[in-house]
Amino acid sequence: MSPARPRLLVAGVGNIFLGDDAFGPEVIRALDRRPLPPEVRVRDFGIRGMDLAYALLDGYATAVLVDAAARGHRRGTLSLIEAEPPDGTAVPEAHGMDPEKVLALAAHLGDEPLPRVLVLACEPGVLPRGDEDILPGLGAAVREAVDRAVDALHTLIPVLLADPAAAAPPLGRPMESGPPHAAALPGLVADGAEDR
Repeated sequence: MSPARPRLLVAGVGNIFLGDDAFGPEVIRALDRRPLPPEVRVRDFGIRGMDLAYALLDGYATAVLVDAAARGHRRGTLSLIEAEPPDGTAVPEAHGMDPEKVLALAAHLGDEPLPRVLVLACEPGVLPRGDEDILPGLGAAVREAVDRAVDALHTLIPVLLADPAAAAPPLGRPMESGPPHAAALPGLVADGAEDR
């Protein structure tokens, strides 16, 4: 008998050469030491947006993207945000890892509904602007947030496996959880609507 198909995706997102943008991949590496249940597929997507778009079409009930996202908090602050489904205004893009465009691409590629998408975001301190600004390694505050993110995933995932539509449990201090808010995704900040 083959093992059950994973019902939940945990996806690390980010560029390991751009400072704190490596948060998502670092959390995925830390999960090697503290694995999640077998019903969860854990994968580092790095900057491969097309791969993530196709993975979102694999029949998961829920996907949790782990990423660095500037939200105006103190560096190292974790936020849990529910991503809004694509509304057709974002242009799908096959290259890059802007989560809004990846969700739009997944919606464009498939006929099935997308899974519920949550973002476990960490406030970065240092995000170089261009590819020429290579800066490997996390800043101290973001590195400290990696273990807190693993703890948060170990709290969140059992809740979502029991009920994919369940309200996410609060992250607790020094983390914060928030209501669904599209501005939490990079590239989606709308006309001064960013949480403070």
